[in-house]
Amino acid sequence: MKKQTAGFTLIELMIVVAIIAILAAIAIPQYNDYTARGQFSEAVALLSGMKVPIAEQFANDNSAASCSLPVDAVTSGKYVASIAAPAATPCVITATFRSAGVNAKIQSQSVVITYTASTGIWACETSAPVEVAPKGCPHR
Repeated sequence: MKKQTAGFTLIELMIVVAIIAILAAIAIPQYNDYTARGQFSEAVALLSGMKVPIAEQFANDNSAASCSLPVDAVTSGKYVASIAAPAATPCVITATFRSAGVNAKIQSQSVVITYTASTGIWACETSAPVEVAPKGCPHR
């Protein structure tokens, strides 16, 4: 009788490598979407901080000048390059993502929130792909 040596055969190792490759092929795109959604959330958080002060300004004087960013507002972040709000009715606030240092799916994309003073409703739209945009902020 032959004594069997301890260890894995070449076929067993190849099967393990194939399983790992299949899992990686599924996991990497999901991870990219996950990081893009995480970076996208910065814009949502920064824009959310603008809602109450702007709604209060409209409640006080209800003019196009009410659509202006608060003096102490944070208008950029690690992934958001800028936030702009031109004086207009309805009030449109746009956050634009950086062109470098962010996930490729949201590079130079924008998030727009619109406040309609007559109804008091905020609406959100984005140019980012559907797979990274939150459900409450559809792709335009």
